[in-house]
Parts: sequence; structure tokens; C-alpha cells
Amino acid sequence: MAKVYPNVAPTKQKLLKFKSSNNALDAAGHAVVLTVWKKSLLFNCNGFTVYDGKGNLVFRVDNYMATSGSEIVLMDAAGKPLLTMRRKRLSLGDNWLVYDGETATNPEFSMKKHVSILNTKCLAHVAAGRNRNVMYEIEGSYAQRCCAVYDEKKRRVAEIKQKETVGGVAFGVDVFRLLVGPEIDSSVAMAIVILLDQMFGSTRRFST
Repeated sequence: MAKVYPNVAPTKQKLLKFKSSNNALDAAGHAVVLTVWKKSLLFNCNGFTVYDGKGNLVFRVDNYMATSGSEIVLMDAAGKPLLTMRRKRLSLGDNWLVYDGETATNPEFSMKKHVSILNTKCLAHVAAGRNRNVMYEIEGSYAQRCCAVYDEKKRRVAEIKQKETVGGVAFGVDVFRLLVGPEIDSSVAMAIVILLDQMFGSTRRFST
């Protein structure tokens, strides 16, 4: 397999900050480009490992196979919990609540799988807290790693794209790019990726 990242040792580098918040993702030079690898750093775990453009570790997800798959924790490079995703119980459809750190009250936002024969492009909606006011809408195909995240003004604020080939060796669907614009936090964009994988990924999910 082609080399996914140049640096081996994880760092405690903070997330990149933007100089401008007025440009959409289409504006070149204003998006953080992350490499997402659907692989845990720990043995016998499922998860994700995320690197920045310099090969520094930014995010990680390490879920032991023994877990029920109802809770997923997004951590920074040092292992500090940033967001905890919990599947909403007794709800129709695939619905998740996302909390700050490891808290279990007052979710920051929720994400629900979109089911409609009228709008086949839409994959899921993200709403603030527990309300139904849509913050983001995700369209495209996660299976093909070709998705876009739009805000309420229909601006493309994040994008999932296939990673280019390196030296003629193609990356599989387990390695892809996440482009994050200045209108959305990188950790929120990564949480959306994780939940898309739960909703539309392969059978190799975080559950047994």
C-alpha cells in the first residue's frame, strides 16, 4: 500500500486556525486538507486516524471490537476526547447525538440519516442541539467517497474526496481526503465523516 503519511510519531499539534471566515470552500487556499485513514492506531481496534498536510496526527478514533457500537469518541492527537457520538435510543432511523468531550447532557448537535424518495442526493442532516433546525446537509455518495457538506446558506463548507494516486498506486476507499472550510470546525467535520461511515459504510463498523 502507498504511504499514507510522512511522519510516524504523533504530535500534540493544535488544529489549524483560519485567517478568514468570509470565503466558501471553493476559495483556493482557505481549506484545511486532512488525510483520513479508516484504521486505528491500536491493535485489534476499529477506528480512524487523521493527518494534516504535513503528516502530523490530528484526530484519532479507537473503538475496541467488544464495544456495542452505540458510542464513538473522537480524540485529538494526545488522546483527549473532543466529541462523543451516541446513537439515539428509541428513535426512528439512524439518529445520533454528539456531545462535547465525554459529557452526556446537552448535545452540541445531532445527525440523522435522510430517508426520502423525493431527494435521493441528500444523505443526512445535522441539527443544532436537540432541535430540528438544520445546520448542515450532506449530499453525494459516501461509498464512493464523494460527498459535500452544505450549510443553511447552501455554501459548501466541507468535502470528502478520493485521495489521488501516488506513484501509480491507488489508495482504496479506506484512505481519502477531508477538505474543511473556515465556516465549520474540523472536529465537527470529522464527526460527520464518522457518522456517515456508520450510516453508509461497509459492514466493518464499530460494532460486533
